[in-house]
Amino acid sequence: MTVISRRPPEQVMRLARMGAFHQHRLSFMRILLRRMKADGWTFHCSSFEFDSKGVGCGLYVAQGPERAYSLVAFGHDLPPDMRSDRVIATAWDATFTLFDGIPTKADLERLNQNVPLQEAGRVTGRELTVSRANRSVRLWDHVVSRLASGQQPEAGMLRDVGYLMRTTAVYGSGKLGAADREVIADRAECAAPFQMEMLTVFLIRNFVVELAEHMARALGGKKAVPLDRALRRGLGIGNSTGLGMAPFLINHPVLLNNWIAAREEALAVVRRLPSAKQVDVEFFCSLLVCAARNVEEWRSDHPLQVAKLQELRRDVGRLQSYIESVDLTAPMSWDRLYHWAELTLDLDGQELLVSLMLEPYGELIDGFASCMSADEGAAFVLDGAMPVGQLRAVLADVYGWALALDWGAQTTQARVWYVSAEKLEPRLGERFAEPLADYEQPLSPGRDAARLYADLADCADEMPVAEVLLSHPEHRHMVRRAQIADRYPYAEIRDNTISAEVLPIDMLRAKLAFFGAQHFDPRSDRWVRINMFRNAPYPDELAGADPDGWAYST
Repeated sequence: MTVISRRPPEQVMRLARMGAFHQHRLSFMRILLRRMKADGWTFHCSSFEFDSKGVGCGLYVAQGPERAYSLVAFGHDLPPDMRSDRVIATAWDATFTLFDGIPTKADLERLNQNVPLQEAGRVTGRELTVSRANRSVRLWDHVVSRLASGQQPEAGMLRDVGYLMRTTAVYGSGKLGAADREVIADRAECAAPFQMEMLTVFLIRNFVVELAEHMARALGGKKAVPLDRALRRGLGIGNSTGLGMAPFLINHPVLLNNWIAAREEALAVVRRLPSAKQVDVEFFCSLLVCAARNVEEWRSDHPLQVAKLQELRRDVGRLQSYIESVDLTAPMSWDRLYHWAELTLDLDGQELLVSLMLEPYGELIDGFASCMSADEGAAFVLDGAMPVGQLRAVLADVYGWALALDWGAQTTQARVWYVSAEKLEPRLGERFAEPLADYEQPLSPGRDAARLYADLADCADEMPVAEVLLSHPEHRHMVRRAQIADRYPYAEIRDNTISAEVLPIDMLRAKLAFFGAQHFDPRSDRWVRINMFRNAPYPDELAGADPDGWAYST
């Protein structure tokens, strides 16, 4: 009997496949909404003081079973020439922080002096996130003017853009003085990764619509109408994400492993099912229809994404045709379907199928969300007693692909990861065209593994690693990575992160898919726009809504 295990890391952890991931049941937005619905969270706006131009402050409170969290939202009158999605911007249409509890008047005064400044200001351990957003100006003006005149905005315009504001950052975990992850890690609502960041965006989405309606009332008076609920549902929060996010997956190997391992174990659980119930098959097929519509409406002008979308649409058609020809209630049907996809579909189609196969089985797999965080400090300690022979075997197993590369070729190490001195953000430069080598960050595990392996050539198998590091301290970080990868199979990307062909957007998409983002729209190989919480219920709808039913809506 064939044992169905997780897919091997050498298959899953290739950048081309990671750049084809889609949102799924274990994405962080969906984990958040399920928990808030199950725990009966309530939401209310305790303060909303804005003028006709949208300048002012609002306070939105999310009350959980044990504690409350408050979104403090500041609106600004931003001149058009200052509106920018770049991280180096210094002014925004709106700025935010998520406060741990209910802020006092003194807290709000302190936050008013700092949050609008973002990097130029400082917050405290009472703040959990800091964020900012800009209006999608053409759509914003259209929506406000139409609502002010008593009309609804054009549905096609809302569908094409998908958001009224887009964030340019949602910072947490100690950024700008905010609370470190350890402060909230033991809270039930924070057990899964990035839950406070997702809560911030969820509340921002609600604020944005209410601000647009407020400005419409200020403009139109009694003629103004609120945004139709169906149209409102179709609006999410946009996000522009660039290179600053890409190194995260390299710098957090244990966390990356836990994300991937949870998803891969969920897939294995479904593939192991001896048969599928008719009700589960019907649910899967209904979602496939929704996913097909969703893919049809997915738009991008970037050549790479245009080509991927064309292939994905063809693959969805192939999948629909195949489903019509097979009996999914037959023995081992999910496993056979997955094998068919591996042989027939491109990577995007395969990974979309993986996400769809998980959907009917929340009772079996949703609990894996509790395994997706990580105590990375516990894995940071070096084992100096490890014999060189064992380390050599680990390097050959995990980094064999890297040992086979010609690291003397310029194309193999064409790029350099470094940190911008101006904004302390990661950047990717050209090694042989710019004087950047002295500023290189350790974000090329493949090359560093090859260097370590070469320096072990004359070492006896029984020699302890600590002895090697006495003469080669430059390899400490790589020994640590290898020891982590030996225990956590999905900890390492199995590709060259400094090659001439590397596409950072593959790393961005992998992380954003775990967030729950949809409709990835690359603007280059280094930054991408996405939509968050589009079609999800709003806070006032969550109690009576399906917290997962929005994921494949159009």
